[in-house]
Amino acid sequence: MQQSIVFANSDRLRPPAGHYSHTCTAAGLVFVSGQLPVDVNGKPMSDQPFERQAEQVLANVNACLEAAGTDRSRLLQVRVYVTDMNFWPAFNQIYADWIGEVRPARVVAGVASLHFGLLLEIEAVALAAA
Repeated sequence: MQQSIVFANSDRLRPPAGHYSHTCTAAGLVFVSGQLPVDVNGKPMSDQPFERQAEQVLANVNACLEAAGTDRSRLLQVRVYVTDMNFWPAFNQIYADWIGEVRPARVVAGVASLHFGLLLEIEAVALAAA
């Protein structure tokens, strides 16, 4: 029996500009494509401070999870890519406020650069809604 795969895009985000979907759900898991700090009009927030970029990218992750019918309480893993590890303390506090008591597995990796000169990108895996 072939497993179905469901692709979904959030109506609260700009449609993907590349050949991908915001989310892909299969085998009870939701895979969230890498989210950048891009506003609802699709404008990269390169001119904004790190903290504002972090808040926006987490809001974008929320929108993706909701489009797939799940939420952050069902996150299993979160991968965070930052262009400067000096942002780590600020990100950790913003993330802690956003995630609350939920404790998914997490990776924070320093990278040389990101698209549009942005400062962070987040991808995630969550359980699909029961």
